Amino acid sequence: MRSKLLLIAAGTALAGCQNMPDVPSSGLSSVNVPVVTSADYVFDAAAPGGALAPGEGQRLDGWFQGLGLGFGDTIYVDGSYAPAARAQVAAIASRYGMMVSAGAPVTAGMVAPGSTRVVVARRRAVVPACPNWSQRSAPDWDNKATSNFGCSVNANLAAMVADPEDLLHGREGTGVGDPLTGAKAVNYYRSQAPTGTKGLADVSPKGGN
Repeated sequence: MRSKLLLIAAGTALAGCQNMPDVPSSGLSSVNVPVVTSADYVFDAAAPGGALAPGEGQRLDGWFQGLGLGFGDTIYVDGSYAPAARAQVAAIASRYGMMVSAGAPVTAGMVAPGSTRVVVARRRAVVPACPNWSQRSAPDWDNKATSNFGCSVNANLAAMVADPEDLLHGREGTGVGDPLTGAKAVNYYRSQAPTGTKGLADVSPKGGN
């Protein structure tokens, strides 16, 4: 009789485990992670003979202003163009502190003959629904993370990453290693004097006893 009761108790426990919902907040993984959004914007400019036609540079500059070109954007030049058109686009992009990247993403439609297509690939990284206080911050005896876990660190990471696409996949190596680049941060750290070595000013607050 006792063995039957033990079997029934074990079966009940297993059934309870099977009916438990999956809890992704258990463990050390962040509950709130960055989400990268992608959007490609296209501008076709007349470029007869391989150079931008008169007035196209001003139109392109106004388009950049309307997009709010800046941090997180990548500029490409596509189509059958001469180096002159690419150089003109790069000169306009430099006013915004931007450079023209090699290659171009696939976009809808063909580039018309005598035209140059400028593509702005915009990547943005955000952590949605943060701060997340949907659950009360209190000790959890099931060892689950709080609903706000990961918001601060990942929101700062999403705001500071130079290229949000790096959060999706790593960059391909160039095959060339530069030890000076790798040691730059270490050399800067070693060359700077530690903070606080100049002493503290001996100043008493006014009205103090």
